[in-house]
Amino acid sequence: MLVVTKELDPAADLVVDELTTRRVPVMRFDMGDFPLSMSLSAEHTAAPWTGVLADEYRSVRLEEVTAVYYRRPRLPSVSERMEEPHRTWANEQALAGLLGTLYALPVTWVNRPDVDGIASHKPGQLPVAAAHGLRTPRSLITTDQEVARKFCCQVDGPVICKPLMGGPLEYPDGHRTGVPTHVVDPDTIDDSVSLTAHLFQEWVPKTHEVRLTVVGKEMFAAEIHAGSDAARVDWRSDYDALTYDVCQVPDDVRAGVLSWLEHFRLNFGAFDFGVTPAGDWVMFECNPSGEWSWIQNKTGLSIATHIADLLAGG
Repeated sequence: MLVVTKELDPAADLVVDELTTRRVPVMRFDMGDFPLSMSLSAEHTAAPWTGVLADEYRSVRLEEVTAVYYRRPRLPSVSERMEEPHRTWANEQALAGLLGTLYALPVTWVNRPDVDGIASHKPGQLPVAAAHGLRTPRSLITTDQEVARKFCCQVDGPVICKPLMGGPLEYPDGHRTGVPTHVVDPDTIDDSVSLTAHLFQEWVPKTHEVRLTVVGKEMFAAEIHAGSDAARVDWRSDYDALTYDVCQVPDDVRAGVLSWLEHFRLNFGAFDFGVTPAGDWVMFECNPSGEWSWIQNKTGLSIATHIADLLAGG
């Protein structure tokens, strides 16, 4: 079993612990260590690749790998002594060699990063969700301030603006901060909209939100109740104000979510829903490599156990 992740990852730790308890052999590594402190030797004849992947602590034969748990590792990095443009070229060769070899293995992935990448973009997520029976918010992607203002006027209620993809702002001094969802005042929309693509959505009135973590066909739903104004707009803005309850997933939502995952060929997804006062579930987004360890810690839901089940069953 391969666990490919960065050095510090609580979710990966939980999965490794589960596999270790079951005495499943595990090799955990970060692709960022390849090729400086990792080696790969793979040979192809008429069958899948055979050979050895090794670091300074352990090694694995490629033909014995049965599954890969992949969670946000660094990219391969060659020696800094290599000068450009050769260094960039060599980094690309390292990525193609390592990840390409792993892709070719006939194993279970949670999730393949190429598939994960396609599924992670909100512009692609929302139409697929609607096509599979899930309710989605009315949305606009634009770089035009006049189009953005017109959208705000046409929506019967408040409008929010949110990032099109995850990831923090990273400043030169090392400081990192997220970009929260915020309610838009149409009168303040200016030509800064033209600087990059912006996602505007109708505000969905909600009693609470749900983080729905799906592993294979198993679903783990946790209500997220916001205790502050900031958290009611974006619960990621104020984790200290949140409380959690385990809940059941409506049958129509379950069917739509499974169809959505099947469409993108994913074995895992972390979905965010808002639940309206009428009890309707509205899908906001899915993060195919989303965080889940804090949900398990807060609710006791056995997410790591089922990820280990899926990997060990592969």
